[in-house]
Amino acid sequence: MTTERRQQMTGADILAGRGITAEPVPGPSAARFPDGAHYRLEIPSVEGPAVLRAVVETAAELGVTVNRVSQGSGAMLLAEAELAEMARIAADNGLEVSLFVGPREEWDIGRSAHAPDGGSLAGQLRGTRQLRYAIDDILRAVDQGIRGFLIADTGLLQLVSEMQAAGQLPASVVWKVSAVLAPSNPVSLRQLEQLGGSTVNVPSDVTLGQLAEMRAITTVPIDLYVESPDALGGVVRGHEAADLIAVAAPLYVKLGLRNSRPLYPSGLHIVADAAAIGREKVHRAQVTLEWIRRSGLELIQSGPGAKGLGVPEP
Repeated sequence: MTTERRQQMTGADILAGRGITAEPVPGPSAARFPDGAHYRLEIPSVEGPAVLRAVVETAAELGVTVNRVSQGSGAMLLAEAELAEMARIAADNGLEVSLFVGPREEWDIGRSAHAPDGGSLAGQLRGTRQLRYAIDDILRAVDQGIRGFLIADTGLLQLVSEMQAAGQLPASVVWKVSAVLAPSNPVSLRQLEQLGGSTVNVPSDVTLGQLAEMRAITTVPIDLYVESPDALGGVVRGHEAADLIAVAAPLYVKLGLRNSRPLYPSGLHIVADAAAIGREKVHRAQVTLEWIRRSGLELIQSGPGAKGLGVPEP
């Protein structure tokens, strides 16, 4: 399937008729997901079973296919019964659940991550003790059927990839590189792929040209917030989704939510807020899909249970 535009009047046509042209759009990516799709939709910060149910219900109401949900509080803060419930819900709906691996430095007794210049350390694992707990966190969630994990430490990424290659973890597990490690250039992106990243978050403010540069060096799926929470810059660019997909396919289109309360670490004390935020993210996804259709580009989204998704195995 090509990414040629259908014949339809667009804003670009109107501007061009008046001698006004935008910066050149890079050529389309020829890479695809294993099922031939250009893009998949991801709803982040789905912090537990109640929020996952809210997302699934809203997606059904709005006719939106959600391919992946991710979570930032960490698998370590969910009970085994909650992990198993999330696995069952996701398996029934053919979507991936990607849980953040914990612990990490921002929640440890060390204070470096909380210093004025320490934010870049937040996702790292502090010492062998945290590395051991991180492995246990993954093994515990795998036992409950989870097959997707968010990784924010390069050493852990290499280690779990080696474990998977040695048969110590299921081959079906997907390693999603966190936005905490988001690479801003092609070489850094390729390094994360070589360490074992199955998909890689890039900064939400990358340009079309920078995305094209990254895509030119690898076919690994790229994860991109088209709307990001305030902590990641508060970018709102769902209306650009079609051009972003065309340039960067295969692309996970992530719908965060600007101007919403922070959720990490989540729990029953804020579950109503987390569910409401999850529902609004699905609404944002609906609007983004409308912009994709209006673009005139023939872009294919993966369906439920598509090849390459880390769909749980309860």
